[in-house]
Amino acid sequence: MDKDNSKTSFLDIHVGLRIRSRRMQLRISQEKLGNEIGVTFQQVQKYEKGQNRIGAGQLFAIARLLKVEPNFFFDGLAAKGAPGFAEAEAPAFEAQAPADALAMNRAFARVKSHRLRRRIVDLVAAIAETERED
Repeated sequence: MDKDNSKTSFLDIHVGLRIRSRRMQLRISQEKLGNEIGVTFQQVQKYEKGQNRIGAGQLFAIARLLKVEPNFFFDGLAAKGAPGFAEAEAPAFEAQAPADALAMNRAFARVKSHRLRRRIVDLVAAIAETERED
């Protein structure tokens, strides 16, 4: 199922962006990730852009290499009652995340308190919502 381009969805894009974010946070190249999981760096690029679906076994291997639980890749998905993954809009930021987003992600990863991390996410979400209303 790795190479099925015809049915990729918002979920594939979301998972790909989460892979890219974590890979960059750990400063692992696409080539190294690909070598470790047995694919080319071009395939890693396609995974990260959501162009190709990632099989469960492959996603599990990626999670182990990136030192996260597999559910990490699904964090931040729409809450219950929201449109299905295929119907949801693509993320507001592009696969080529701006430098400030990566810097924020690195700083955020250093915050140890789960409660504080949740409050930071809520704050950023509130700010984004305010800007959307303008």
